[in-house]
Amino acid sequence: MYHGGFERNFGRVTSGFSSFEGTDGNVHAIPAWPDSADGLCFGYMEKAGKKFCVVRVRYGADDIALKNELVLDPGRHTGFGNRLGPEPTLVEDDGVALTLLEDIAKKNSESADALLNMRARFKAAAKIK
Repeated sequence: MYHGGFERNFGRVTSGFSSFEGTDGNVHAIPAWPDSADGLCFGYMEKAGKKFCVVRVRYGADDIALKNELVLDPGRHTGFGNRLGPEPTLVEDDGVALTLLEDIAKKNSESADALLNMRARFKAAAKIK
């Protein structure tokens, strides 16, 4: 889910982050997660140069704002053929979502326990070994 421009908004990201400042200077609400997004949910921002980075992870009631953003590698982190933009991007491949979560945990050691717990619960629910 798009969370706005990185340079304007990253310092404001918290669990439950619900709006961002747009390039127009106005505050924009982050839309509700789609009902079909029933697994891991990632909030991302756009850095200068059309680079997208994950700044938040949600699964069930857990909502973790990241101290260290992770720049997305499109093929590795979203699967081939998925494009990021202001509309939600659904990634149907659980393995790709798990790879993204594991890369986030490596870059956010202070949240690694919570992120790996989230990973274990997701794998159990999805029946992934």
